[in-house]
Amino acid sequence: MAHKGLWEQLLGLDRHKTAQRAKCQYLTNPERYIVKLLNTEYIVGLSDQQIYSQRGSSPENAGFLEQLCLLAYLINAQDLPFANKLVKAEALPGGQFFFRGLHSLPTGELEKAFGDCPEVLYEIAERFDAERCEFGDASIQLYVLPRVPLTIVIWSKDEEFDARASILFDQTAASHLPLDALGTAVNLAVEALVKAVTGGN
Repeated sequence: MAHKGLWEQLLGLDRHKTAQRAKCQYLTNPERYIVKLLNTEYIVGLSDQQIYSQRGSSPENAGFLEQLCLLAYLINAQDLPFANKLVKAEALPGGQFFFRGLHSLPTGELEKAFGDCPEVLYEIAERFDAERCEFGDASIQLYVLPRVPLTIVIWSKDEEFDARASILFDQTAASHLPLDALGTAVNLAVEALVKAVTGGN
């Protein structure tokens, strides 16, 4: 079974406290959590240890990375208020060592998708229940998980500068997800944004 160790940790936790910490629903018969990841609700079944989305007319099994993010979030999330202070990944505890090389954030994909026309970011924002921000040439805040908002900022390219993108976090982000799962969540968010623009599947 995928993520066996994470399932074992989750099953050992108090159900109601977990739902409160993760700001999600806990339901019984059968036991399950309902957690929103990006713009999709997922069922995390405790009896069958299956995770599937409620997207579309029939349930779909969650992918390996979605499962990782959801399980890690349910295990680690804390009942904390937002700091309302935006920071770069490198400013998170341990971030300056983790978010480099293979773990660098995918800002290049955002620059390629939105650098020519940053306003497109606003056009797709509603699909992700994202809020418009006032940074750069275009920016939005979207929730990758209930306690993990991301702020995406795009600067368009011009004669002098290439396009630039930034991904910013609330200062509390690392309290809710280990850095590897946080990086995975960011990759899922960026992939979804880029697909919304390009029409990829």
